[in-house]
Amino acid sequence: MNIMVQSIASIQVKTQQVGQDKINPYLFGHFVEDIRDHMDAMLAYPLSDMDFESLDDTYRNLSGKWRPYTNGRNTKYALEPAAPRHSGHSQYVRIYSDDECYAGVSQAIAVKGIAEGYHLTLVARASCEFKYVIAEIVDRKSEELLGSVRIELGNHNWQQYESLIHINRDCEHAEFRLYIPASHERWLDHVSTGMLWIDHISLLPADSSGNVRKEVMELTKDLNAGMMRLAGNYISAYHWQQAIGPVLERPSTINEAWGGWTGKYFGTDEFIQFCRDLNVEPLICVNDGSGTPEEAAEWIEYCNGGPDTPMGRLRAANGHVEPYGVKYWEIGNEVWGPWQVGHCSAEQFADRYVRFAHAMKAADPTIKLLACGDVRMDWNEPLLEKAAELIDYLTLHLYHGCPRFGMNAQTPKEERFKAIVTYPEWTRETIHQLREKFNSSDRFAHLKLAITEYNTMYYPNTIRKGIPNEHTLEAAVSNAANLNEFIRNSDLVEIGSFSDLVNGWLGGCIRVGDYYADQFRGKVPGWSGQSLTVYGTPTYYVMKMYANRDLGYVVQTDTECDTFQVNREGNAAVPVPQLHDLPKLDVVASTNVAGDKLTIFIVNRSLENIQTDVLLDGFAESGTAKLMELTADDYESFNSVHQPNLIEYTTRDVAFTKSAISCNLLASSVYVVEIEKNNA
Repeated sequence: MNIMVQSIASIQVKTQQVGQDKINPYLFGHFVEDIRDHMDAMLAYPLSDMDFESLDDTYRNLSGKWRPYTNGRNTKYALEPAAPRHSGHSQYVRIYSDDECYAGVSQAIAVKGIAEGYHLTLVARASCEFKYVIAEIVDRKSEELLGSVRIELGNHNWQQYESLIHINRDCEHAEFRLYIPASHERWLDHVSTGMLWIDHISLLPADSSGNVRKEVMELTKDLNAGMMRLAGNYISAYHWQQAIGPVLERPSTINEAWGGWTGKYFGTDEFIQFCRDLNVEPLICVNDGSGTPEEAAEWIEYCNGGPDTPMGRLRAANGHVEPYGVKYWEIGNEVWGPWQVGHCSAEQFADRYVRFAHAMKAADPTIKLLACGDVRMDWNEPLLEKAAELIDYLTLHLYHGCPRFGMNAQTPKEERFKAIVTYPEWTRETIHQLREKFNSSDRFAHLKLAITEYNTMYYPNTIRKGIPNEHTLEAAVSNAANLNEFIRNSDLVEIGSFSDLVNGWLGGCIRVGDYYADQFRGKVPGWSGQSLTVYGTPTYYVMKMYANRDLGYVVQTDTECDTFQVNREGNAAVPVPQLHDLPKLDVVASTNVAGDKLTIFIVNRSLENIQTDVLLDGFAESGTAKLMELTADDYESFNSVHQPNLIEYTTRDVAFTKSAISCNLLASSVYVVEIEKNNA
């Protein structure tokens, strides 16, 4: 990275000018969406097509990713109806004794060596002469046996079997096999012999948290998210009752937004457990696209109703007697977009919102409702005029990228950098418009904002090539500056949901393996042989830095530093902010509730180092401050399976005197300074 001549700046913290509105921890929330490989990455199951739900598009007569495992000349395969009350198919395998062979199914997987092993669930039936099957995991390259178990078949009818396979080491190129071995006692070939039906096979590592990957859960806990949102484009065609109850009895349904299968193994109960394990508040978006107000109200009753209510009884029957108490409910996800199921005009949505809100409030009057808003006021105004009294929060989705500047991949990267780090200016313009609207009438005075999706999105997802820019330090700097804007407006902005949590589209801040997926082409196959590596992007570390601070109230600051400007071409669909005389340092400060800790967030959104004096206004005269720094040698650097920890924030102590801290802020970097009075 070419660093320009170092400049000088000063930040005056005005410790006597403290805001009255408490910063809400929900500001640093995250977002779970069933999009592309989000569920594949988040959940711990190594096998795909566990219910043999996919058709035989790849290999004739075998479901999805399953392959034949046999040395028999006459072994036959077919997809047949599933077991009673189950969805998908059953995989039929016909074996001939005279072949003296082994026969079954196999699938390529990656496994990790854990002492507790993998829980194996099998649903199968077989003709009477079959007494057992073998389940094993081998190294595909060497044929080394990594673990196996013999499962005794106790019934000609459908039966569920549970077992455990111990794996002695990690293996990226493993293969799972379930088969009748050649050593099995032979039988007389006949019309009623030699048949095996497999309805379900799943493996789940014993160290998983519910059915979530241990590594994903650990990284997510460290985010201290405050709130977790369940939503996204898929929700507008999602019927919640299809993903409750015994998982094997849940239907396999197509994800109408993104293709593939909807994640039936992560429904309402699993989401609530996920939130409880993380100690975060759940936020659920209802299906207002293909769903009904009655369906939404029943979802609320399922979550919040007593066990004496119809849906509460259903929840109790599913093993959860006590109500979940879900307080925050969102109506509408990007309904203004033509890609959304249920897309309509602003006036039509306003009418629809009223119907949903009345039904949902009738189910639980204590809930808080979020209404689908937009950056365009011609969408928001009909909604507010029609339904303001039924709205607690207006939602926004704020994505920031190159097209709004008329830029593309051929734009000089220094110019693109300047454009990308103006994220807070665009957010500020949108919030300003809504603040003016809310202040224009007593009817709107109670309203707050929930920014339920935000991230950098450099280019449209139909033209993606190479490593996603969203994974770079540059993107982290932009996202950090945008978070500063959230904090500055925390009297109005109470909820934020970073998009997404795990893989999914390109923006997921937790990455599992080397897979990338976009909204157009779907999941790109892995290439490194390191699909088990789990790591955070630089923006992950920004979120971790910010959310784990002791924040109370905004403290005013005055920053003196050099400025920059951005040249843009073309038209924008939203109002354009001022793009000249922009400060190179983006700064916001906060004191904790007790008033004895001062936290200062500083983003150097320039390509030069800046020697900076932070003036504390007598908060502390001398002592030691804690300085956290997220930086790298190149603003286009990113973490990967090869260097998962290349960019992480570091923490060090900095001595100060005369109520001033002097620090050298490196180019394109993010800083947090903490000062405690008792350490001064």
